[in-house]
Amino acid sequence: MTTEHQTLALILFSLFIAVTLGITTWVSRNRHGSAEEFYAGGRLFSPLENGFAIAGDYMSAASFLGISGLIALFGYDGLLYSVGFLVAWLVVLFLVAELVRNCGRFTLADVVAARMSERPVRIAAGTSSVTVSVLYLVAQMVGAGSLVGLLLGDSGTAARTLTVIGVGALMVVYVSFGGMRATTWIQIVKAVLLMGGAVTLTVLVLLRFHGNFDQLLTSAAERSGHGQRFLSPGLKYGGDWTSRFDFMSLGLALVLGTAGLPHILSRFYTVPTARAARRSVVWAIALIGGFYLMTIVLGFGAAALVGPDAVRASNASGNTAVPLLAAFLGGGAGSTGGAVLFAFVAAIAFATILAVVAGITLASSASVAHDLYASLKRRHARQRSEVAVARVAAVGIGAVAIALGLLAQDLNVAFLVGLAFAVSASANLPVLLYSLFWRSFTTRGAVWSVYGGLIPAVVLVVLSPVVSGSPDSLFPGVSFQFFPLQNPGLVSIPLGFLAGWLGTVTSADEPDEAKHAETEVRSLTGAGAV
Repeated sequence: MTTEHQTLALILFSLFIAVTLGITTWVSRNRHGSAEEFYAGGRLFSPLENGFAIAGDYMSAASFLGISGLIALFGYDGLLYSVGFLVAWLVVLFLVAELVRNCGRFTLADVVAARMSERPVRIAAGTSSVTVSVLYLVAQMVGAGSLVGLLLGDSGTAARTLTVIGVGALMVVYVSFGGMRATTWIQIVKAVLLMGGAVTLTVLVLLRFHGNFDQLLTSAAERSGHGQRFLSPGLKYGGDWTSRFDFMSLGLALVLGTAGLPHILSRFYTVPTARAARRSVVWAIALIGGFYLMTIVLGFGAAALVGPDAVRASNASGNTAVPLLAAFLGGGAGSTGGAVLFAFVAAIAFATILAVVAGITLASSASVAHDLYASLKRRHARQRSEVAVARVAAVGIGAVAIALGLLAQDLNVAFLVGLAFAVSASANLPVLLYSLFWRSFTTRGAVWSVYGGLIPAVVLVVLSPVVSGSPDSLFPGVSFQFFPLQNPGLVSIPLGFLAGWLGTVTSADEPDEAKHAETEVRSLTGAGAV
């Protein structure tokens, strides 16, 4: 890109940052500092507003950059991410949304602790939530580094390092000063921009092929160098039985992981009622469904028009496929139209990253303050003290995410999010479902369920090809790989459910029937809900 074109993209970046910082400043002047204001935005958002915010929270860099890149490189096998991310919302809609809104207050631990011994449950659930959030944050950091490296024509370490640090600093500012109210409005603005950009690119791709989707697929297959194999299962996950199990493990993690994501669960507390929470999810499904259908067109469009070789040459994991497609659709590299469309799409992708990291950081800092800090104080923390701790926690979480983001710069962002979903489905989902639906569930069962899924998931990732033992690993020069799958979900998710059951049946404590009855009535009717 020429200097003028880079300047245009940077101006668009700066404009979005200025708008979001303006929102944060405005909100910070109108807040009263309570925990409910900081964590839940005062529960004043409408279902439509919250639906857009949920969609904004969920449609991350993994969706816009990673999934399209995987489809461009691997064809059919990349579709698993689009399908898995969308189908997961049916689990959220039917099993989680209303019940969580009625039972909890700010975090996942609120739901579980409603009928358990609070301290051990909050520590376990808080630890798990922070782990999932940090993994998710790393994916956004990697996406930001790839995007700005492409924009500046410098994919070296220095440019990506500065970008990751800058994104981390901005997310700390958004959360510390604006809380949930600012984060929600940033998510809404980002969702509108992202949908507008995706619609624009999708229409331009389909116009290139005169609206003929079959022609698009045929061209993508021919350009891929794999022929019809590009449109069939197996290009990425069908080589041997290990890759097939990896395919199943990833699918299981994507479908089940959404219902345990801390930053998604926290969004249900920003509306006044459980009915509003369900309506929010319906709005979100409509937006998310349309978006993931468009990622399919964008992915195959990048394969057909840009070519997998060019995508891979720009970024080995495919994270830059959509910006390259935008430049091509605008008139090609070096053209004014291509530069304008590229800058527009790059700015939207950057907005996506900033908005998502703000939501995740807020959810994880809430877990640190509301669950870990309040539990370890022995006395319940005062609300203002708790909010102050959350702000400090945002800084610490930002620092950890920056460090890990720099370490994982060469991994595909959709793949990294798949790991976060696996940990979420292994540690958070079992304890959530058991707490809501199993009358005999005990405190020991809850703690064992969280750690029984969390520890195996993290350990298996460390011992997998993701970390060592292959040229694409985080540490390619060493090998301590003992687990063959890249995604641990197939093993760790059943272990989480098994540990919860085993902890309950071996517990000497009797389940509190009265508390369960109270929780059941509240979850189903909303009576007594905050």
